[in-house]
Amino acid sequence: MNTPQIHQQTGLGILAILTSSISVNAGAAFAKHLFPLIGAFGMTSLRIGFAAVILLLICRPWRKFPNTQNLKIIAIYGVILGLMNLLIYQAFARIPIGIAIAIEILGPLGVVLASARRIIDFVWFILALVGLSLFLPLQTHDAALDGVGILFAIGAAVAWACYILVGKKLSTDSTLNTVAIGMFIAACVAAPFGIIEAGSTLFSPSILFMGLMVALFSSALPFPLEMIALKRLPTHIFSIIVSASPVIAALCGWAILGEALLLHQWIAIFLIVIAIAGSTFKKS
Repeated sequence: MNTPQIHQQTGLGILAILTSSISVNAGAAFAKHLFPLIGAFGMTSLRIGFAAVILLLICRPWRKFPNTQNLKIIAIYGVILGLMNLLIYQAFARIPIGIAIAIEILGPLGVVLASARRIIDFVWFILALVGLSLFLPLQTHDAALDGVGILFAIGAAVAWACYILVGKKLSTDSTLNTVAIGMFIAACVAAPFGIIEAGSTLFSPSILFMGLMVALFSSALPFPLEMIALKRLPTHIFSIIVSASPVIAALCGWAILGEALLLHQWIAIFLIVIAIAGSTFKKS
């Protein structure tokens, strides 16, 4: 492959992963519009439920069902996935989306830094903690963030870290079938919360349609775009671009929901983004 072709493939990969991130975060922002109608639990159950249906129809995992040992791990994987989504949507309901995502993404960062051996990795860890501290509701003025929302976001970060650790235990031959079954289990975990909170409103045609749109933007569309990006970008470049997701989330929250952040909150987000990008960058 010649140099112009390489540049073209790299450009396509970058465009794909940026579009994926915008789609995910725009979907979350639009989902927040439905919170007054069906609550955060109701929206979570719709998003995961439709995502599960889409994946099941595409993958049809019943054709090649996993063995008993793997199925146990997939069950844990699915439960954690369901809890992670329930927690982050509760955070969305209380604090700006960009801030919630910035806190949640500390989960994967913690997994990376848990096995850190380089001094620079501890610098990234301290930088992330400084960023997190700027979100804490220590202020007494009206702009102080909701402490419960921050706790939900931290819970989502812990769940994401567990999700990664459990995912690593799945056999190497796991495919999209694993994701489909895990998403179905996650939907089963979320559904009771959504039904209890939203009741019959959850099943009204207009709400179901909007829930389907959110699922398409947040799950169905981003996945193939990520696959395109992974095939065309080196892993470290892919990871660095993904680390910018809190910034994209904050911009989507501002554009769609009018969630204007304060200067110190933007600084906190950028500190966390720098920490994540730095921890994933590997010198050749």
